[in-house]
Amino acid sequence: MSVVTAFAGMTRVDPVVFKANCPDCRARFELAASALRLAVGATPRTTFYSFTCPECGEAVRKPAGERIVELLTGGGVRTLRLHSTL
Repeated sequence: MSVVTAFAGMTRVDPVVFKANCPDCRARFELAASALRLAVGATPRTTFYSFTCPECGEAVRKPAGERIVELLTGGGVRTLRLHSTL
């Protein structure tokens, strides 16, 4: 089987982008999954996503509820699982 035959019929997939905004400079923009980081903690308070604003360079950290976690992980955002020290 040739490479052409193996990939015949496959369609191009657009990269996933996420809409975001910066609370400091109020800019609105789209970010690739590689520009975001997700930290999943034991509680909602320790579950958040972060990125650097492409306009002003500020580090931004926002809470991530269950739906946000689903969307980010499904879109390929790198995830860090935080463990409690109990």
